[in-house]
Amino acid sequence: MAEFSESPKDRPSEISELPDESQNSVSDFDPCTMRKTKPGLKRLFLTLTVLFSFFLGSPFLLKSIEIYRSPLPFRDIDSLSDSVGSSPLLFPCHFQAIFVGFDNFDAYDLGISIKHEMKKLTKHPVCGTCSDSNYTLSVTVDSGSGCARNYNAESTFMWRCGAIGEFDLGGGGDDDGVDEFLGSVLGSCEGFRKVYSVVVVNRGGEVRAVVGKYRHAWIVGGVLEEGMNAVVARVAETFVKVFVNGGKEEGSIHGEFMPVGADGRIVLSFNLLNADPTDWIYGWDFQRIDEILLAPVIKALGPVANISVESQVLYHTPKSSFSYWDEKWDSYIFSTKDLPFFVNSNEWHLDTSIAAGGRSKILQFVVYIPSAKECPLLLQLPNGEISVTNAFISPMWGGVAVWNPPGCLRDSESKHPARHTISPQDLQEVFEIFMGQLRQLFGLKSDSLYVGASGTTNLLASERGFTEWELDVLSRQHTCFNLVSCATTLGSLSRLVQSLPRMIIMDEIGKQVKFSLEAAKLTRSNASLGIYDASAVSSRQARSLAEDAFFHPSIMSVSYYSFEHCFAVYSPFFLPVSMHVLLAAFREWRRYKQETAKYLAWKEKAKVAAS
Repeated sequence: MAEFSESPKDRPSEISELPDESQNSVSDFDPCTMRKTKPGLKRLFLTLTVLFSFFLGSPFLLKSIEIYRSPLPFRDIDSLSDSVGSSPLLFPCHFQAIFVGFDNFDAYDLGISIKHEMKKLTKHPVCGTCSDSNYTLSVTVDSGSGCARNYNAESTFMWRCGAIGEFDLGGGGDDDGVDEFLGSVLGSCEGFRKVYSVVVVNRGGEVRAVVGKYRHAWIVGGVLEEGMNAVVARVAETFVKVFVNGGKEEGSIHGEFMPVGADGRIVLSFNLLNADPTDWIYGWDFQRIDEILLAPVIKALGPVANISVESQVLYHTPKSSFSYWDEKWDSYIFSTKDLPFFVNSNEWHLDTSIAAGGRSKILQFVVYIPSAKECPLLLQLPNGEISVTNAFISPMWGGVAVWNPPGCLRDSESKHPARHTISPQDLQEVFEIFMGQLRQLFGLKSDSLYVGASGTTNLLASERGFTEWELDVLSRQHTCFNLVSCATTLGSLSRLVQSLPRMIIMDEIGKQVKFSLEAAKLTRSNASLGIYDASAVSSRQARSLAEDAFFHPSIMSVSYYSFEHCFAVYSPFFLPVSMHVLLAAFREWRRYKQETAKYLAWKEKAKVAAS
């Protein structure tokens, strides 16, 4: 191959042999700024292909780390929160006042006076009550010659004139009979509405005021002797303080402390505790109590809560507090100061229910049978007297009733004492105490008296434990509390979801929020129509669905992080390679532009030389 090689010394001689023009062009060619061939696109194409492959893979990367979020109706949630927070939920109420034996009194003037007194008692209406703008008042003056009514009287409020003459309303001895009579007369006048009625009978004698089991009350006696203003004030107070507010006093349990779980369920757990079974062993016929006493109560409270019942008998369950012997009462005494230490949480294994899973509320009702060492055991009140019921309650927990065996006679010294059963009479008395405790836990009065500014009113008790007007009060209050709780929970969920873009929102959560909003809307619609039971049921559903959405397992089981955290996690894997690819593409593009500029410079030079 030596014959084909040439030395550098021969090349200048060849160039010198070229024509003069060619020699000039070659001498003007600068390889640093010119090139005679057009630059190729292969290197640039390969580099851009690698770059575009990274860009095309980015959507797949983003899809792989995408968080699924079901759309939530944030506007509807904000609208519900604003409407609930701006104005309290008020119910329409219908009142009827019937005056018997009030000759020469105008029904229209009486209606104006009663409304004026009611307006003074409802200056600041609270959620779940009635205001002066959404109640109606019908006044009827029943005299011997006929009936006079005010302008607000409607067909559904019509009182049958002379109906009082068919029954002795002023006897005062048979309040239950009067109650049933007025229930038959006034109940047929209500129609589809719930009308609260007060019948005032002027017959002389001592004034008695009684509120019945239904939705009516009666005031009988020499009411005019107290003055007409006092009569009007008493009627207005009965309407507002009793029928609307439930006769609650200062210190009663408020609506936010109602013993109903977030899912609208209550478990009534009844426990019979034998402190020392070596002294005596007692059992009970709980099935009979459940069928006779508890079943009507559970049915009556159905719109407010879904209630289930369970029972158990425990042994070796001493109390934590101490008692002392009192010669005056010939008994062992424990005072109200000992109540916080009475329940022995270490020995009383009460929370054994599997029916109260989730957010259900358990109310414990305990029958405590003391040992022979401290029998009889009595509760002493702060005033030094002995408690009539020998029982106490613990808000949001339940109640305890101490039952002393008859005679406190210990069985024989046998290691296996005989088994006894609490008599039906004693068991009924104990469960009547429990019904009073349950009423207190729901914020109602446990006694049968209401003491107001206008006087004392007797409150008749119902066989179901709750009268109809008390159930209306509970329905209204629970509707209000559930609706406020629903709006608060959904508002918290909305703010939480919007603050965490990486939060997983399942379709189930979206459906629960949607159904909760629909139930809340239905609650407001039923409340505006005065359908108390339906509004309580729908509000319970709205709150339960909102709680289910907020505490959904898919929300609680994952730790959420920001986009910056996600970038910090993935950047060590993709950023180094991506930077090299980007720099290579940039360098190759810059090189291609430079080589193209060299080629164009040579063409321009050649063009000038040819011309």
